[in-house]
Formats: sequence, structure tokens, C-alpha cells
Amino acid sequence: INTISRRTMKRQVSYSIPEEMAKGSLVGNIAQDLGLDVKRLKLGNAHVYSGDSREYIELNSERGVLLIKERIDREALCGETTPCAVHFQIVLENPMEFYSVTVEITDINDNAPTFEKNEIRFIISESAVVGAKFDLERAVDSDVGTNSLQSYILKPTDHFLLKLHSQADGTKNVEMILQKPLDREKNEFISLVLTAVDGGEPQMSGTMQILITVLDVNDNAPVFTQPIYKGTVAENSAKGTIVTDVSASDVDHGLNGKITYSITNTLDDVRHIFEVNEENGEVRLIGLLDYEKKRNFQINVRARDNGGLTDSCKVIVDVVDINDNEPTIKIMSKSTIISESANANTVVTMINIQDPDSGENGKVQCFINDKIPFLLKSTSNNFYSLVTDSDLDRERASAYNITVTCSDEGVPSLSSSVTLTLQISDVNDNAPVFERSSYEAYIVENNTPGLSIFTVKARDADWNQNARVSYILEDSSVNGVPVSSYVSVSADSGVIHAVRSFDYEQIKDFHFRVKAQDGGSPPLSSNVTVKILIQDQNDNPPQVLYPVQTGGSLVAEMVPRSADVGYLVTKVVAVDVDSGQNAWLSYKLQKATDRALFEVGLQNGEIRTIRQVTDKDAVKQRLTVIVEDNGQPSRSATVIVNVAVADSFPEVLSEFTDFTHEKDYNDNLTFYLVLALAVVSFLFITCLVVIISVKIYRWRQSRILYHSSLPVIPYYPPRYSDTLGTGNLQHVYNYEVCRTTESRKSDCNFGRAGSQNVLIMDPSSTGTMQRTQNEKSILDEPDSPLESPPSPAASLSPYRSLM
Repeated sequence: INTISRRTMKRQVSYSIPEEMAKGSLVGNIAQDLGLDVKRLKLGNAHVYSGDSREYIELNSERGVLLIKERIDREALCGETTPCAVHFQIVLENPMEFYSVTVEITDINDNAPTFEKNEIRFIISESAVVGAKFDLERAVDSDVGTNSLQSYILKPTDHFLLKLHSQADGTKNVEMILQKPLDREKNEFISLVLTAVDGGEPQMSGTMQILITVLDVNDNAPVFTQPIYKGTVAENSAKGTIVTDVSASDVDHGLNGKITYSITNTLDDVRHIFEVNEENGEVRLIGLLDYEKKRNFQINVRARDNGGLTDSCKVIVDVVDINDNEPTIKIMSKSTIISESANANTVVTMINIQDPDSGENGKVQCFINDKIPFLLKSTSNNFYSLVTDSDLDRERASAYNITVTCSDEGVPSLSSSVTLTLQISDVNDNAPVFERSSYEAYIVENNTPGLSIFTVKARDADWNQNARVSYILEDSSVNGVPVSSYVSVSADSGVIHAVRSFDYEQIKDFHFRVKAQDGGSPPLSSNVTVKILIQDQNDNPPQVLYPVQTGGSLVAEMVPRSADVGYLVTKVVAVDVDSGQNAWLSYKLQKATDRALFEVGLQNGEIRTIRQVTDKDAVKQRLTVIVEDNGQPSRSATVIVNVAVADSFPEVLSEFTDFTHEKDYNDNLTFYLVLALAVVSFLFITCLVVIISVKIYRWRQSRILYHSSLPVIPYYPPRYSDTLGTGNLQHVYNYEVCRTTESRKSDCNFGRAGSQNVLIMDPSSTGTMQRTQNEKSILDEPDSPLESPPSPAASLSPYRSLM
């Protein structure tokens, strides 16, 4: 615990405490120091009054002591002001009196010296003189007295010393003084550390890095790596040949170390034959050499830096004698084009070789490049012929670059070469080849005639006219019709076009052959099979086969009032001649007299009751069923099913007498009436003409039979007898239904229902009738292309029809 000093006076007491004491620390016993009883403090409601200033000290009335209320930072409270103190009063009541208290805050070493920047940079020339001064940044320490900044330390001290200058305000300026010359070639970068130290316990410090870059001066001359350089060069060396390299170095930096090279010969012709690259010291040949004229050269080379400092060396060049006459190749006769059908040993070119050298230097051997179908034959001294060595194939190689190289036997050997370009002319030896062995294309039905379906492509490895491919549609037939009435082929492009609009329901696919023929003589050709598949469109709406919508009489299905839930009333039968999902049919109940009584099977079209039939249900029920396919967009058909809810036919006669007289009014009623009147008038006139014509024809036939001797045999239509009547009515009407065996096919199988009962209402009559019709449909005749078993729904009760 820091020592606390106090000074007691009449109505005033002083204390001294260090800063940063913990909250609740004891400052002093104020009751004892003021000579007051603790009870007086309690009864007098003693408290601390500090005016507008912040309260750092609090009074404990129970103990009569002053305690630290809040941590005190001397630097924040007083800054550099010394001494630093907190003043406040102790106030008592009954009677009113107060005492002044002064608490001096002493400094502790809680702040280290700091620099504003972590590093500082200097750029100093290596020519700087000893004693040069450089000002440094001062450090700052918030503490006071011995705890404040006391000294600086600079390390290392190889080149610089530290000097401090006291100022009038008590601060010290810091200077860095050069004590040893700088040499950039030894140390281009120097790093120093300046440390500021205070005098507290424990001692604290702060550092700043000093980075010095040493600038170069031109204080070093270039120096060649060796005084004499040697090089050799052949007498036939080309201009630009490098003879040797000279090299000098300068330890200076930048422009001071940049060296340029030059030749200093003046009395001879060296500078006309050699040159030195002023940047890199390469000695190159720029003239012509002849060993017989001069065998060696001495070149004086000088190196100079930008400051004018120089050094020199000598380059001795020896000229080497060589075999400097190369063979000469002359073409006596040559062909530039040869057919790929040429036979082996066909002469292409005649060559003559000359070499003015004598002895071994004049002996020449010639050869050609490998892996070509040609051979070089020697016919006599210095004469060669180039002939074919094997069969040629233009498709494998359309041209050859034949390089003939001739070398003498000199040391070193000299050689020369010539390249002959030989074109291979084409013959028609390749037939067109299709990209595929067969093609398959798709087209959607109801297409526009002339639509492009597919493109066949054949390639011919020959060239020009021999590779020009034409496409021809081979004659064939599809269902007895020429294929040319279905498709056409573009002779140039191979594009297959549709000639007509296809109907999937009539033809689903067909195939034909296309021939590709080139333009050679004679032409070559190849064939490919193309299969066209017709894709279905949803272009046919569903067709309702049952119930048949009659124009005159009204057909109604009967449901007894005793029918249970799920009772099968009838079945809507429809087909769609499309295929796939375009023929998938769904049935929905669109309108009904009583929706709560009937439902329609979504997939099978069966109309069943969904609740028990009651006596309150109306006798006549009218249902509107919509049949939709699954195409995009879908197509639909609507059928009206009349249902009679009754136990017997007489019960519903009165209800259905005027059933057909109900009218559906709409906004276009007038238009339909006018249209119906026109159609009826037209049909009436047509029927009148037909009847008159038939009457005249029968009258003429009767006249002929009357005058003939043949017996007259009465004619009755087949299957005319009315039999199998059941129920209350005397006639049974048999209807025929048509259904598909599979939704993916458009073929229809027709079945027939046998002797079933349907309620038929004729508005013009007062009774009912039941007909029996047992004749077969036209599709059931022996020559019909389709046969089907009877409809599976042939077992309904006598009072309703089955699907």
C-alpha cells in the first residue's frame, strides 16, 4: 500500500496518495484527523461536496474514513501540471459546519515513452561529409518528474552518433550526426533503432526504426575481367557472327555503373570488318574474311562509364581456313505435276551437281528426305534422276516438298540443298461416303408442304470435280405411291423436303434410299437408307360413340328409385383417333340437373349414383358430360345424357312428353334460327328432287318387269324381323358401340350390344316402342378390315342401356 501523508490544520486537512489506486482503497481517517467523533459524522449527516468537479473520493460515515470512489489517472486529471491535487469539502449539519480537504495525487511510472511514427526514412548520398546532422523526432512521455523521458539510445553506432540539445522549455532536440563516411558499394541500406528511456521504476522505453538509403556517386572506374581476349572465326562466316564477348564491371549503381563499349583502332581496317555491341560487349563480324589475305586481327576495345572513367583490353581474332566452296545444284528438267495413278520408276526430275573444289573437297554425295515415295538415282558422274518409288495417293498427300541435299567430303563438309514442290493430280478413285450408315428423322404431322425435314451429308475424299457430290432420290414406292410424292432431295445440299402434308392417322413412317454421286468420269456413288417417322399432333377431337345424340326422338336411361349408391346408370363411350397421350381421354360432369345425385368416372366414363335415390328426386334428369383428351392444347367433345328416375315406363311418359320441347336461349338465337331455316330449305329441295328421281326410276323398272316373263319375287331387307322383345314395350333397339383396344393406337374395334332396352320418346306420338335390331355393322361384314368382340358392357337391366 502506498504511503499516505497527512497534514492537520484548523478546519483543513491534506492527504497525499499515488495515482491508479484501486477502488475502495483507504485515503485517510478523516474523523481522527479533524478531531471529530464518528457519531457526530453520523448524526450530522456528513457528506462530501466537490462542487461541479468529478467525485473521486467518498466518505464512509460508519468508519469515519475517506475511500477511493473512482480510479484516478493523474495524466488525465492534471496533464503536465504539478503538483496535482483534488479539492473538496466535508459538510456536517446540526449545527452546520464544513471542513476543507486537499488530496494530492502523486505520479507513478505508468506511461512509456512513445514516438509518433514507428519508422522514419532518410536518403543520404555516399558523398555526405563527416559531421552532417540529421534531426530526429522526439518521443513523448505523459509522466512527470523522474518518471518522464530522460534519455535516448541509438544503435548501432558504426556510422552515426546521437546528440541532444536542451531547449528553453526543458525539452531536448535529438540529432543524428554522421561520424564515418558512407560507401554504397558496401552498404546500400542502413537500419538504426532509436530508443527513448524514462527514469521510473520499473524503467520503461519506446523505440523507432530509422531506415537510411545510401545514394551512389561515380567513384569507381570500369574494370575488364581480363586484359586479353581471344577468338576464332571461319573465313566464310556470315555477317553478324559473334566472334567473342568482352566484359567489364563497375561497382557503382544506376547510371554511374552503366558501361558502353567501343573499338579504338584507327590505322587499319578493323572497324570495317568487326564491331562491338556497346551494350553487352559482343564482338561481331560485319565484313568478309579471306584466310589467304589475312590470318589474324588485333582489336582494341575500351569500356567507359557515364562519369567518363575508362578501362581498355585487347581482342585477338584468328581466321580459320575451311572448305569454302559448296556444291552447286542445277535442275536440268523437272515436272511440277504428276498423276496419282503414275507407275513406279516414273522420272520426275533430272539434276546436275557441280563443285569447283578438287580432291576430297570436290567429291559430292546427294540424298533426299525420308518417308516419301520417291528415290534419287545416280545415272553417271554428277548426274541424278528423281523417280517414283511406290504408288501415289493424292488423298493421303496432295503435294510433296522434296528436299535434295548434296554434301562434299571436305573437312568440314559443305553442303547445299534445293527443295522441289511436286503436286499430285487427282483421279476419281473414291466414292462418296455418308456420315452415317442410316438416317432417321422426325416430322410432326400437318406440316407445311416444302418443309425441310433433315439433311443427309456425304463426303468424297477426291478433289475438285471428282469430289463434287450430288444427291439423288432413288425410285421407290410407299403404300403403292411413288416416294417422290412424299419427299424430295436437294441435289446440291442434301436437304430433304416434305412434298406433302403428312397425316399420322394415315401413315406413321416410311423409308427410302438416297444416292450420293460424285462428278467424276466415270462417276462413283453410294446409297443410304433414310427413315422418316411421323409424329402425332392432337388434331382430332374425341368422338362420342354412345350415347348417340338423336335429332328427333329422345333417348333416356332409366334408373329405378330403389337404386343404391354406386348404381351404374350408363357409360359414355368415346374414342380419339390420335395416339399416345393425345388419345388419353378423361370424362367430367359439366352440368347436371342434380349434381349431388350422379358422378362420372374420370377414366372409364361410367355414370353412377353417388347417393341413394329418393322419391323427391325429379323424374327427368339431364347430364352434360365433357370428354377431353390429354393433348396440348387439349380437344374435347360434349354429350348430353338424359336419365329417367322411375320404376316403370308409364310413370315417366307424361314427364318426357314435352322434354324435347325445352329450349336453350342464348345471345345468338336469331342467327341460329335463320341458319337453320336456310339449311332446312336446302335439304327439303334436295330431298324433293331425289324422291322424284327415285319414283321415276322405279316406275321405269316396274314397266320393264311388267312386260318381262320373269317371276316377281318380293324383296325384304335382311335382318328385318323384330324379335327378342322384352319388358313392357314391344320393340327392342340394339345399338352398336365402337372402342379402341389401346389408347396409343388409332384403330377402332367395333362391338355390338345384344337386345338391350332403351327408352325412346317420340314427341309426335303418345306411346313408346321397343325395337330389336340384330343386323351387323358394315364393319362386321367379311370384307371389313377390322373385327372386334362384342362390347363388354352387354349385361344391363331391361330398363337401361349398357356400354
